[in-house]
Amino acid sequence: METELFCDAYRLSMAQQTLECGMGDCWGWFEVYFRRVPEKGGFAVAAGLEPVLRQLKQLHFSETSLSFLWKEGEFHPTFLDYLRHLRFTGDVYAVAEGTPIFAGEPFVQLHVPLPIAYLLETRLLQKLGYATLIATKASRIVRAAKGHPVWELSARRTHGIDAAVEGARAAYLGGCAGTSCVAAQQAYDIPVTGTMGHAFVQQFPTEYDAFSAWCARCTSHATLLVDTYDTLHSGVPNVIRAFQEVLLPRGITDFAVCLDSGDLAVLSRQVRRMLDDAGLSTCWILASNALDEYRIQALLDQGAAIDVFGVGERLITTKAEPVLGCVMKLMAIDQKDGMLLPKWKCSESRGKSTLSYPKQIWRCYDSQHRALGDWIAGREETMDQVFSTADAHAESKPLLHTVMHHGTRTAAAPTLMESQGDARCQLADLPESLLRLTKPERYPLHLSEALAAKLRGVR
Repeated sequence: METELFCDAYRLSMAQQTLECGMGDCWGWFEVYFRRVPEKGGFAVAAGLEPVLRQLKQLHFSETSLSFLWKEGEFHPTFLDYLRHLRFTGDVYAVAEGTPIFAGEPFVQLHVPLPIAYLLETRLLQKLGYATLIATKASRIVRAAKGHPVWELSARRTHGIDAAVEGARAAYLGGCAGTSCVAAQQAYDIPVTGTMGHAFVQQFPTEYDAFSAWCARCTSHATLLVDTYDTLHSGVPNVIRAFQEVLLPRGITDFAVCLDSGDLAVLSRQVRRMLDDAGLSTCWILASNALDEYRIQALLDQGAAIDVFGVGERLITTKAEPVLGCVMKLMAIDQKDGMLLPKWKCSESRGKSTLSYPKQIWRCYDSQHRALGDWIAGREETMDQVFSTADAHAESKPLLHTVMHHGTRTAAAPTLMESQGDARCQLADLPESLLRLTKPERYPLHLSEALAAKLRGVR
């Protein structure tokens, strides 16, 4: 499928009509934000920026796509010629991936010609919204695991190949230790892991034959699935024997067992005792089976002897809340005199009204570098203009930075591992009360006095 045609049909119509109205060279300021934090959480985790920037850099319409649009009969030759020569030459401002963000705050901002914004909206919302949703869910699950590694094992449950690869990237950004998806490893250099399938065990005459054959071909690590037949009376005794007879004589001590069914809390404790009694105290126990943050939290509260969690469908489909209400709205239009013409969307639904003007987000910290709150200000306001002497804080920093200017990246892209580390550090800066999975405290959001005055003038 030609990705340049990944847009809603009315967006193409809007772009064509804008050109025909003589406004093709008119530049506007657009902001991407969401209206509500998923699952009543304290915050979301910004993600999807780097894949978006790569697409913007490669933006073009192929002759195949142009021919398809011509045959549809709705689009004029002048518009198709505009698309033929179209390249992204705009500016992009964004928060760093992994940054905690809040409802109503712009986390991506574009300064672009109006037709280009219309053509890009669908793909931007899809990529940014999906990635942010997955990264947020992964962050919740990783926090529930309390330091135990969490692996994303969900490629077979995703809604398409692209969702599997981009979902694995977002999950890693959100704190997961790695993925089972080899395509994600290839695309983003994410650590990859895996266990084994029940069919491999079943294809051998006995369970021990399967385990010993698997271990004989392992060079450094083995994870064996022990619940094909009977976890406690067959699986674990056979895996102990295979580890002792095949791996230990070769000096391999990096191994694990996987529990994928049954009462994971009770089974894990029993399996732990059996492994320890056999002298295999270094053997890890991995658990999976429709896990999410609530089940993981419950398992740990019950004293489960689980070292690693494998999560799948409830992460990659964000089963509890599968959509992030991500929107992209016009905030202002450039005028010939260099001034901005603010654009305000009014709505009978309060949550759908917009705050005009392109903005900047300032995050403030106390002396222990704990986040105190965010100030939403006009993008031209300086720190001294935003904060009065009555604002008691030790440090403030802007969150939106220029990442693309005139269609060119302003700096080298951070590695995914660097973004994951930055996300971890930024989460550590949040108040503990905000990190709760249920009933987190409300994070303070403020409007600068200057922006509030401008908004009153517009309305």
